Amino acid sequence: MLNDEELHSYQQDGQINSPVSISSEMLETIKEKMGLFFINNPELDQDYAPDLFKYDRSWLDIAKAPEILDIVAQIIGDDIICWGSAFFAKRGLGGKATPWHQDGQYWPIEPLETCTVWIAVDHATEENGCLRVIPGSHKNREHFAHFRDDSDEIVLNQALDLDSLPFGNPRSVILKPGMFSIHDAFMIHGAEANNSGQQRAGLTFRYMPGTSHFNRLKAKEMVNELGVIDISERDIFLMRGFDRSRLNDISEI
Repeated sequence: MLNDEELHSYQQDGQINSPVSISSEMLETIKEKMGLFFINNPELDQDYAPDLFKYDRSWLDIAKAPEILDIVAQIIGDDIICWGSAFFAKRGLGGKATPWHQDGQYWPIEPLETCTVWIAVDHATEENGCLRVIPGSHKNREHFAHFRDDSDEIVLNQALDLDSLPFGNPRSVILKPGMFSIHDAFMIHGAEANNSGQQRAGLTFRYMPGTSHFNRLKAKEMVNELGVIDISERDIFLMRGFDRSRLNDISEI
C-alpha cells in the first residue's frame, strides 16, 4: 500500500516505485513462464511482446496479485479492469529503443483514466535501458502531438520531440528484480536500447477503472489513423468490483 506521502508523490509526478515488491516465489514463476513463453513463441519480438493473455490466461494469476491490486485501487479506485499485458524483455544486444511517448496515444479508453504496472524481472538500470520518465508531464491531462516513426530501431511507432516540450530533465526508474513501478497514461516516458550484454526484462499490466470504456470501435479507427497494432478484439478482465460503465464486454477469468 502507498502511504499518504507516496500517493501524493504519484499524483504530482505521474510515476512511483512501489514500496513493496512481489514475492520471490512469484518472481521465479514469472521467470520460468517467460522463458517458456519465448521458446514456444519464437516469432515474437522480445523487445515488445503484447497481449500475453491471448497465449496463456494463467498470466492473470500475476495480474491479480493483492500486492499489486491494492496499490492500483488507491490510484484508480476499487473497480479494476485489466485490459493489457506485455513483455518488454530486452536481450542485451542489438535491442530497440522505446521513443518518448504517452501511453494514451495508443489506447481506446474513455475516459482515459488508466495506469501501467511495470514489474522488473531483472535489474533495471541506466546501463541496460531502464524506463525513463518526465515527472509531472501528466498533470494537465493533455495529449501532446506525436509524430509517426516506423523505424525498425524502435518499438512503438508514435513518438514525441521532447526538446519542443516545456518539461525538465528525465528521471531514471531504477528497479531491482521483483520491484514494480506504476505510471499514469498521460505521463511522458521512454527507454534507451539495451546493448549492455545483460537482459533487462519487464512485465507490464494495464488497468483501468470500471467507470471507463474500452472502446473497440475507436481501437479499429486508431489502426487506420495511426498505424498502431489492432487491439479491438483483446480480452479484458474484471479483477475487482464492477463494470460501472456497463459498456465493456468482460471475458471470464
